[in-house]
Formats: sequence, structure tokens, C-alpha cells
Amino acid sequence: MNNKLPLPPAQPKLPKVRTCAAPQPRNGTFAILAAALAFTLAILMAAAAGAQEPSAAKPPVKASQSTADHSTFEILKQPFASGREVTKACLKCHTEASKQVMGSLHWTWDYTHSGTGPKLGKRNVINAFCGNVAANEPRCTSCHAGYGWDSMKTPPPNDETAVDCLACHADKGTYAKLDNKAGEAAVAPLEAGAKTITGATAVPVDLAAAAQSVGLPGRENCGQCHFYGGGGDNVKHGDLSSVLVDPDHSVDVHMSKEGGDFTCATCHVTYGHQTAGSRYDVAAKDTKGTGGRPGAPRDVATCESCHGMEPHKGASLIAAKLNDHTDRVACQTCHIPEFARGGVATKTFWDWSTAGKLKDGKPYHEDAFVQSDGKRLHTYLSTKGDFAWGENVVPHYAWFNGEVRYTSAADTIDPTKTVEINSIAGSASDPNARIWPFKRMDGRQAYDAKLNHLVYNHVYGPETTSAFWTNFDWAKSIKAAMDYVGEPYSGEFGFVDTHMYWPITHMVAPADDAVKCGECHSPGGRLAGIKGIYIPGSEPMSMANKIGLAILFLAVVGVLGHMGVRMIRCGRRTNHG
Repeated sequence: MNNKLPLPPAQPKLPKVRTCAAPQPRNGTFAILAAALAFTLAILMAAAAGAQEPSAAKPPVKASQSTADHSTFEILKQPFASGREVTKACLKCHTEASKQVMGSLHWTWDYTHSGTGPKLGKRNVINAFCGNVAANEPRCTSCHAGYGWDSMKTPPPNDETAVDCLACHADKGTYAKLDNKAGEAAVAPLEAGAKTITGATAVPVDLAAAAQSVGLPGRENCGQCHFYGGGGDNVKHGDLSSVLVDPDHSVDVHMSKEGGDFTCATCHVTYGHQTAGSRYDVAAKDTKGTGGRPGAPRDVATCESCHGMEPHKGASLIAAKLNDHTDRVACQTCHIPEFARGGVATKTFWDWSTAGKLKDGKPYHEDAFVQSDGKRLHTYLSTKGDFAWGENVVPHYAWFNGEVRYTSAADTIDPTKTVEINSIAGSASDPNARIWPFKRMDGRQAYDAKLNHLVYNHVYGPETTSAFWTNFDWAKSIKAAMDYVGEPYSGEFGFVDTHMYWPITHMVAPADDAVKCGECHSPGGRLAGIKGIYIPGSEPMSMANKIGLAILFLAVVGVLGHMGVRMIRCGRRTNHG
């Protein structure tokens, strides 16, 4: 297996130009014209090349394998009736593991940003997908890193055996969690029609076999939750899908077997179960990039932490100019030209206001979107409303300094405008900001029409009279959820347009597929909506461009004129002996 990153292609050599031995001008004109010619050729070569130069990254270092064969441990060969019993056995040796997990964001779903202040994390924020975790716990907490957290009114279970070791460490195919049991494993007996958190039909798990298979987390372990968030494969993030379990090199150069064959933990390095990288506190601009090897110690998960501050190697003018971009343009902006690549679409629009329509008194669905792999995706569900999907989606670009502010149920909104579920901070005048790519999720969701606040909703709960997915009554759904979380509610609701932003940082394309110079440096280019920055070529008739073109024109005329004079002189010398 080739675990090395692809090396950059050899630099093209310029053809040698033969000239006649004409006498050198005594006044230095030749040196000036030669410099002008070199400058002109460099510009023309840069425009023709267009593509980004690949980084000469160091070969990835595979994570060390465990020194223990868990299949030989007698304590793991016993029959287990629940996931908690497996964790209890794990703690016999890994005595501190559960304590570490219980202090992590994966466990608490609770985060206070040091800069912005408000409480974030899944348990606190309102989102543009199913709305909120609170009041929908058995469904939403099916992806929790533990067992049995069934109420956001209380913290996660204060029980070390409630930590789910197998979710992150069991080998693929040996373990699964149910999609509506607050994180419980799919153990027998199973209800008819039971599903796992990936949407697959659940089959009883052999917990002893799963326990004996444990090792370092693989892409499948992380992907069970992170690929399927929001209700399906790649629905939420756009750059995290099942394709990344075994991606083609064209989809992700880091995770493909032909490239780095990285796992998630190669970049999201973990110490004491604390994982580098969080969408609540993004390192939008890394000024300390060490250029260290993959998997090396770090507390951030940035491109610079492996590739350094000058990722484009070589002495060419193109490499130098690309490195000059890195202080204001995120690496992802050029190296992830589209997301939702590889055949799995992402949801781009969700309109809750149309949910609840029935046919003959029964819920129905429409599946009008056909994914590139032939799979049909729903475009309408009575339970959820209308949807739109996209593949190979060009990102939304914006200044970003790493701070994300969420609109809470206590914030007053203007329903005549699009509400930013989470707003991204940054501007051209902010030295900590760079231009980043995002998935911008367009939506339409409920709000309090009198108080002008976003509202919580109760959608999941088959045995209740207020769950929208079984009763299709927005009034009951919203009131039940607002009562549950203890927020004020006027009893009047409407629907408002929303945006939600997700940083794009996975699905890194091969260097040859990176954004070409002309895709930004042209009228109406990718960065046309970015404010506060001048992009050469984006405004052909601007004064700066006119002056630049005039200088280039005069340089080309001068070079060509000089070449013509030399050719005439050379011809005369040849004809007259």
C-alpha cells in the first residue's frame, strides 16, 4: 500500500532560444528589455498554468498499532447483555478512560466560547435541520458518546459505565447504535423495523465480538455520527459523507488509499480523549504552522499544522505568489473547489413551513432528486417539508476569524429579513480573518410571530400527542417544546427564512483540480461577493487594471520591437558575409 502523498510534478523547462551573436548595446538597453521580457513571460506562464502547485508535503506516518490483542483477554470473552457491561470490563484496564471522555465535548455537548461568551454545543443551540435536541432526546442523543441520556434538563449520566467505548473503538461491522434509544446499542431483542444511526436495518450486535475487535478509531467509527448528522448521509455538513470511508483520490487526497490513507484522528489528534478541532472555536488563521508530520502533537487541526506557512514549494513565481495569498485566503478556499463530491449529495434547502400536508389523511413523500449513483432522495416529506439537494456544490465564501455566534431563543429577530442561525465573524480589516469556504444551508423554520424569537419544536415522540412527526400539529409541537425548555412563548407562530453556515474543510482535491487563478481573478469570479479587498482581473475597466494593462502592452511592444530590430540586424550580417 502506498502511504505517501503524491509528489509535485517536475517544473516545465523553457525551450532554449538560439540567437545570433549581435554586439551588446552599450547603453544597457538590452538588460532592461531582457528584464521586461522575463516579466512578461512570467505573467503569461502564470496565466497559462492557472492551477495551484501541489505542496511537497512529508509522507504521512501511520498511527502505531496497539500492543494488545484484545481478542485474547478472558474478561472480554464473556457474554454481555448491554454496552454498559462492556465498558465496565474496559475500565478494569483503562481506568481513566471514562473520566477523560466525560470531560470532553463529545460527552457534554456543552461549550462556552472564551471570546463570545454564550453557551454553545448541541444541547444548547438551535439549528436549521431538526431544530433542536431538547424535547427530541431519544432520537438526537442516539449519536451521543454514551448510553441513556434522555433529557437535556439534566447533564449526561454521571456514571462511568455509561460511556460508550465501542462506538469509537469497535471494528466496523461489529457494532451499531439504535437511532431512537438515547445511544443504546442494537442488542437483542430488537423491535420490528429497528434502524441504526446510519439508517441501516438493525441486526443484533454480538457485544463480545465487538469488545474483542477494539482498536484505534477508524473513519467508519467517526462517520457513524458525523457522516449521518441531520437525518441522513451528508445531509448536514456537505463535506462529510460515507464516501470518505474509502474515497477515491479525486475526492480526498488525504483519506484516499492512493494518497495519505488518513483516519480522522490523523488531523484531529486526540490526547486524553480531548480532540483537536471544533466548529464552535475554529482556528481560522494559523500563524504558528510547524509543518509537522500528520499525527504529530497539536491542539488545532489546521492545514498549516502539517504543511507549514509556505505550503507551495519551489522557486517559481507562481509558488511565491500563491504563498503570498495564505495570509488572507484559507487553504480550503483553493483546495476544496466543490463539496458533496464522490456521488453523495448534500441537503441545501429545507422548508419546514410546508410540512404537514397529507393525502387521503395520510402522510406521503416525493423523491424527485436522483443522486449520481442512481439513488432517489426525498424532495418532500409530510413530516419535514420541502427539500433541495446538490452535488459538486461551489462553496459560499466569506471573511472568517474563527468566531461563530448563534441566534438563541432569547434573541430578537427581524422576520422581514433572513435570520442567521449562526453568523460568522470577520472582515477585510480583521487581521485574524481569512476568506473561507462554507456550506450555506438555506431554510425556513418556525418563530414566535409576536415576540419575534426563534422557537424550539417537538418533532420526535411516537407516544405523545404533541410530536409533529406523528400528529402534524405545529401549535402543539411548538408549545410542548417551549414549555419543556422553559422559554416564553406567545402562542402565535410563523415561519422565517434562515441561513446556517458550515465551514468546509474536508474533501481536499488533488492539486491539479484546485481552483485556477482565473476563477477568482475574472469578472464575476468566485470571490465576487467578498468586500474590502481588491482582486486583480475582477474589474477589467478599473483604473488600476487599465494602468497595469498599459504597462504590460508597452513592455510587450518594446520586447517585440527589440526582437524585430535584432532579427533585421542579424539578417544583414548574414547576407553580407
